[in-house]
Amino acid sequence: MSLATYNTKRDFKQTSEPTGKKSDSKEEALAFVVQRHKASHLHYDFRLEMDGVLKSWAVPKGPSLNPQDKRLAMMVEDHPYDYKDFSGVIPEGNYGAGIVEIWDSGTYTSLEDKGNAKEDEKLLKAGLEGGSLKFVLKGKKLKGEFALVRLKGSDSNSWLLIKHNDSFAVHEDYNSEENTPKNSPINKWLAVNKPEDKQAKKKL
Repeated sequence: MSLATYNTKRDFKQTSEPTGKKSDSKEEALAFVVQRHKASHLHYDFRLEMDGVLKSWAVPKGPSLNPQDKRLAMMVEDHPYDYKDFSGVIPEGNYGAGIVEIWDSGTYTSLEDKGNAKEDEKLLKAGLEGGSLKFVLKGKKLKGEFALVRLKGSDSNSWLLIKHNDSFAVHEDYNSEENTPKNSPINKWLAVNKPEDKQAKKKL
């Protein structure tokens, strides 16, 4: 994965998404963001800052705080660091056309938490390359220990996002959609368009 792939897919004369430039964070801690994305299908994009970019996974059902849930996470192209602040509308006819909003954001560390972003990054990169990435999220909604595990014997881009059983875990059903503001841009769109979607499905 590289920013070249990100740039090739986008026309920056039409979309307000940040251009694909590698840049190191100026913050002391590594950043993470989860973006809710209403494109052809509603999904969540999970992104971790690493090596000057955002390593990215599309999570169809969204993250969960229940350790019993193993959320499929498809690794996609790297995104630029500045994408962590992006929200808005990607115009029709462009890659990923639709609405993007920030569902959660914050910082993260390796499970060992070396207290130094550069040292943490080494551990995280090793975990990514080995197909078992363990980390601690410090967000508004997502907190505590998580793991991304690459599925064996399948497409190398297929991973599972799993919550560890710690003090932040929940043991009842967890639905990311129930943890979004009713007045969010996507929810406003769904309120208008969802009935039409249902009618369209009935005709199929």
